[in-house]
Formats: sequence, structure tokens, C-alpha cells
Amino acid sequence: MRTAIFSLVAAGLMVVGCTQTAESGDAGADVAATDTTERNKRLAREFYENLWFSNNTSVYADYVADEYVVHDLGERKNVTEQAIEQKNIADFFHGMGTMTGEMDYQIAEGDMVANRWWLSLSDISEQGQAMGMQPFERVAIINVFRFNEEGKIVEIWNHRHDVELPRPPERHDA
Repeated sequence: MRTAIFSLVAAGLMVVGCTQTAESGDAGADVAATDTTERNKRLAREFYENLWFSNNTSVYADYVADEYVVHDLGERKNVTEQAIEQKNIADFFHGMGTMTGEMDYQIAEGDMVANRWWLSLSDISEQGQAMGMQPFERVAIINVFRFNEEGKIVEIWNHRHDVELPRPPERHDA
């Protein structure tokens, strides 16, 4: 009888031990996934801080893969672009005046990071004035990034609240 009880207790301990080992393995995978997700959030924040909030656009290749796919409003849907385009776009907007922004919040899961941020434009340049650009403050923008394993942006979804952006005056001389 003692042998039977001992055998049952030993078997029970082995099951508990195996379960804890399996859970520990899952916990390790969860930690790695969390680390990658946090890395991607940090890289997304740095992308905005450098390219959009401070006009440090020369570092674009630190954040964007050589080629990426963009899903935008308007004509740029499912378009593959070279990384340099992110620099060109940011440079264009910085040329309009003093562009600043701030991160509002981020939501991340796996290789995806959703970013909600504020964009402001002041001190309109001559180029911006010639294009009819007007100052604006704190326009909400949402972008979703997909990152590859190396931590580079490989896909971008752009969602701007363009309703709040000022429009150039309509021309009636045509």
C-alpha cells in the first residue's frame, strides 16, 4: 500500500514538474515577444522624434527597411517605395515651416505598432506660403507600422485627420 501511495505521489510531482517546465518555456517566449514589441515601440517613437519632430532626417535608414509598402489615403495604396522616400517626405514638410510634434500614445502587438501623434506647423516658410500653407497646431495623425525581425519598418498605414488641416485658398482666376 505504501508503495502504491508513494508511486502516486511521485507521479503527481512529475506531472507538476513537467507542467512548470512547460510554463517556464512559454514564459520565456512571452518575455522575448514583449522585448521585441517594446523594441518596436521604441523604434517607432525614435522614428518620429528624429524624422518628424526634430528634422534629423538623415537617420531614416536606421528605421526604415530598404523597401517598404505604404498604404495611404489617396493614390499611394499598396505602393512599394525605397526607404529614401521617408526622408524626402519629411524634408518636404520641414521645408514648409517649423514642424514639431509629440507622441500621444502607442499600442503594440507582435510586429505591429499603432502610433497616435500630434503634428504642428508654424513659422511658414516662403516655399510654404507659395503653396498656400497655413500654420496649424496639434493635428492628430495615426500611423501603423509593421516591423521585420531586424527592427526595420517594412509596412506603413497612414491615417491623417485631414479635415483639421488648413487648405490653400481656392483660386477663382481660372
